[in-house]
Amino acid sequence: MQTNKSNLDSTVHYAADGRVDLLDEASIAGSTAYNRDLAPIPISRRTWSATHFASLWAGMACNIPTYMIASGLIASGMNWWQALLTVLIGNMIVLVPIVLNSHPGTKYGIPFPILARASYGVRGSNLPALMRALVACGWFGINAWIGGQAVFTLLNRLIPGWTNLLGPAIAGHTPSEWLSFLAFWVLNMLVIFRGMDFLKRFESFAAPFIFSMAAGLVLFLISKAHGLGALLSEPGKYLTIASFLPIFVPSVTAMIGSWSTLSLNMPDFTRFGRSQRDQIVGQVAALPASMTAFAGAGVVATSASLILYPNMKVTELWDPVILVGQFTEPAIVVIAMFTIILATLSVNVTANLVSPANDLANMLPRWISFRQGALITGVVGLLIQPWRLIADPNAYIFSWLLGYAGGLGAIAGVMIVDYWIIRKNELNLPALYLTEGDYWYQNGWNWRAVCATLVGCLFAWVGALIPTLHILYDYSWFVGVGAAAASYYGLMKQAEVGAH
Repeated sequence: MQTNKSNLDSTVHYAADGRVDLLDEASIAGSTAYNRDLAPIPISRRTWSATHFASLWAGMACNIPTYMIASGLIASGMNWWQALLTVLIGNMIVLVPIVLNSHPGTKYGIPFPILARASYGVRGSNLPALMRALVACGWFGINAWIGGQAVFTLLNRLIPGWTNLLGPAIAGHTPSEWLSFLAFWVLNMLVIFRGMDFLKRFESFAAPFIFSMAAGLVLFLISKAHGLGALLSEPGKYLTIASFLPIFVPSVTAMIGSWSTLSLNMPDFTRFGRSQRDQIVGQVAALPASMTAFAGAGVVATSASLILYPNMKVTELWDPVILVGQFTEPAIVVIAMFTIILATLSVNVTANLVSPANDLANMLPRWISFRQGALITGVVGLLIQPWRLIADPNAYIFSWLLGYAGGLGAIAGVMIVDYWIIRKNELNLPALYLTEGDYWYQNGWNWRAVCATLVGCLFAWVGALIPTLHILYDYSWFVGVGAAAASYYGLMKQAEVGAH
């Protein structure tokens, strides 16, 4: 049975502000494409304000990778303000697809994989969902390892001889390190299993606390060092625009890549938004400012630390876990380590568990719940051996981030064109959960979206294989978005002509 506009009108309610409420959930509850975790959030439960969204982004921005993100840029030859400018511009650009893809979440109360059904098909949505989930598993593992190192450093200060207390090293790390890693992993699971309402309250506490402690750390180091250090006065090696652009462009793309994941799955959060204004204001106010401020804190803290610890390498001092481990004041070490653990937990749960939990539930709605999806993500995060992923910062920033930015950019291009241009912000909400209807296409797949995604990926990644086309890889996110968007628009318009 095809669902149409009359069916839609009989089962949903349109609020005055344009948001849509599904009145008759029983009409879709029997579908194999439905489960309660993926169901539209009723308007009565959409309670997140602009402050909640600002706290969400501030909490996600305040993490060790952000603190260290300027280090790779400065190591490549940028000076401090060029590095922070790159961070700011990259995050201002990625804010555009984030806000565009956030709109349907707030309007219809649906998560990312359900929104993807509109463009890719009820079954085809698993392609972008699993691509997003795979990246999240990688990020989850990386942050779990970083958080585990923070736990290890804290316990090492609190428990004498903790480093070798449980025996000699195994596979390059002591059992104490492995146990610290596992303890942090379990902490992530405990938070996500409490649900989204708990996560909202958690982020509202974590974000201001982390920012306050980061500011305190910077002031403590400046005071103790009696100055800012030489890092802020280094000119860098890119003194002209012509010399700066070749490193600036791929670096901006890498900055976009760090949040290209959230540019897809923000509906997982904005489905709880009480209005479009709340989600837009909260995100615009918080994302670029938080990222730039926290990266700047890393630059200033590292520069002052070079005065205090002249015998240490700058690459070591960039890592706040190693830096805090040098402090002799027990109380400061405990507070700083707790802050690092809280910051890493904040970003890991919100950015790397919520989305794949929904994405994996979308794959088998009858068999995988939100909690089970989160648990699967955690297991995969262990299996990828994250301690190996972050061993080479250059490969981490300029290879992995560039590569997956292009692939996720292709998905963003398809989804934005579908929602904003093809469908003009109008979705048949019940049909998103049915195995027959507007979004079933051909056996559940919209092959036009798949083809457009492949075209976007091809153009974004070909430069990694063909040296003469490497400029396309430097612009991989932009190329992926543009090629996929143009291809999808052309294929869908051709289908409309053929239908008539």
